[in-house]
Amino acid sequence: MGLVSFSRVILAGFLFVCIIPSYSDATRVLELSDRFIDVRHESQWLVMFYAPWCAYCKRTEPVFGLVAQSLHSTNVRVGRLDCTRFPAAAKEFRIRGYPTIMFIKGNMEFTYSGDRTKEDLVDYALRMSGPPVQLVTRTESVDMLKDAHTLFFMFVGQQEGVVWDTFYAAAESYQEHGFFYATTEDIAQQHFDIEHLPAVLVYKEEAQHMYAHAHVAHEMDPAEVNETIHHWVNVERFVTFPKITRFNIHQLMKTKKYLVVAVVEEDKLNQVATHELEFRDMVEGVIRKYRDRYHDQFQFGWIGDPSIAHSIVMDALPTPHIIVINSTTQHHHIPEDDPMQMTPQSLHIFLESISNQTAIVYGGDTFLVRLYRACFEAKKSLREMWLGNPVLTTVLFGLPLGFLALILYSIFCGDCLDASEEDEEEHEKKE
Repeated sequence: MGLVSFSRVILAGFLFVCIIPSYSDATRVLELSDRFIDVRHESQWLVMFYAPWCAYCKRTEPVFGLVAQSLHSTNVRVGRLDCTRFPAAAKEFRIRGYPTIMFIKGNMEFTYSGDRTKEDLVDYALRMSGPPVQLVTRTESVDMLKDAHTLFFMFVGQQEGVVWDTFYAAAESYQEHGFFYATTEDIAQQHFDIEHLPAVLVYKEEAQHMYAHAHVAHEMDPAEVNETIHHWVNVERFVTFPKITRFNIHQLMKTKKYLVVAVVEEDKLNQVATHELEFRDMVEGVIRKYRDRYHDQFQFGWIGDPSIAHSIVMDALPTPHIIVINSTTQHHHIPEDDPMQMTPQSLHIFLESISNQTAIVYGGDTFLVRLYRACFEAKKSLREMWLGNPVLTTVLFGLPLGFLALILYSIFCGDCLDASEEDEEEHEKKE
C-alpha cells in the first residue's frame, strides 16, 4: 500500500471515530460530537445545532433529513449536533438558540437566517459551497440556470476593472442570499439584451433588469460605483412579491424601502380563503403592472401568518388587510378604508399619500413604543402558552406566584399577628 493510500485510510478512520457516523433510518444526517471541532476543516458542512427538548428542532429535523438526501452527491456534508450532550462544541460555535443552522467551511462560519424549507436550505448550501461568483462557459448552461433559479445576478464582459471588482465584492457580501455568475459577451448575447459592456444584470422571474451605470462606471468615483452596485444588489435580491416570514422580514427591512404587506391567513394546508386570495392578487397586480412607478421606493410582499402583522401594529388585525412599514424609522401605515373595499385605484392613492408623507403614521422606535411592544409580546406569548397547555402554564406561573404570596403574607401579616399578641399581653398585665 502506498503512502498516499495509507494516509487516506488513516484519515477515513479518524473521521469515523470523530464524527460518530450514525445515520437515522430515513436520512443521511451525520450525528456529530465534540470531536467535530477537530475535523471541521476536512470538508464543507451544513450543521444543525439542536437540543432534544426543543419543539422547533423537532419540526426542522425531517426537513433537514430531506436536505441531507438532496446534498448527498455534492461536496457538502450534512450533520447535526446535540448541544446538551456536547457543550464544548456548542461553546466553540457560540450557539445561543435552538435550532441554529450553520454552514462551515474552513475557519469560516455562516449562520443561516432564511426559511427552514428543503428548497431554501439546499439552495443555501449550494451557494455557500462554491466561489462567490461562478463562471459560465457554455451557452446551454444559461438555460439551465434559468430553469434552476427564479433569481440570479450576472456579470458580462472582461473580468477586470472597477465594475468587476465591485461586483465580486458584492457577491462575497451577499453570497448567503443569492447566486452570482459571470460570462462572456458571446454567451450572454444569446440569452439577454446587452447594449454596452461591461454589463451587470439580474434575471428575475423570467425578466432581466440592468444595473444602469455599468458602462459609464469608469467615469465615476470608485466609491460611488461601490455604493451603487451594493445598493442595487441589496434591493434586487428579492422577487417582486415574496412571501414574508419571521425569518426573512429582517432581510426585507434592509432594503430601506417602504414594505407594502398584504396580510392574509393561511390554514394548516397553506390554503387561503377565496376572498383573501383575491385581495392578495389585487395587491400583487399593482406592483407587477406598475413596477417602474413603485419599485424604487416600495417593496411589496404578503404574509400568511397574521400574528406577524399583529406584532408589527401591536394590535389584532382582521384579514385581509394591508400594512406599509417604513423600514428606516419602524413606523407603519394602515389605510383608513375597509381593505375589502380597496381597489387598485384606492391603493394608488394610499401609496401616494405615504410617498408625499401625508398618511397617518403609527408606531416608531421610541422608548415608549418599545416598552409597549415588549408588553404586547409578553401578553401574546402568555396567551399562546395558555391556549397551548393551560395546565403547564398554571404550574409555571401559579407556583412562583403562590410562593411569592406566602412570602409576602409572612412578612406583612406576621408583623400584624405579633403586634396583636403583644397588645393582648400588655392588656392582661394591666388587668
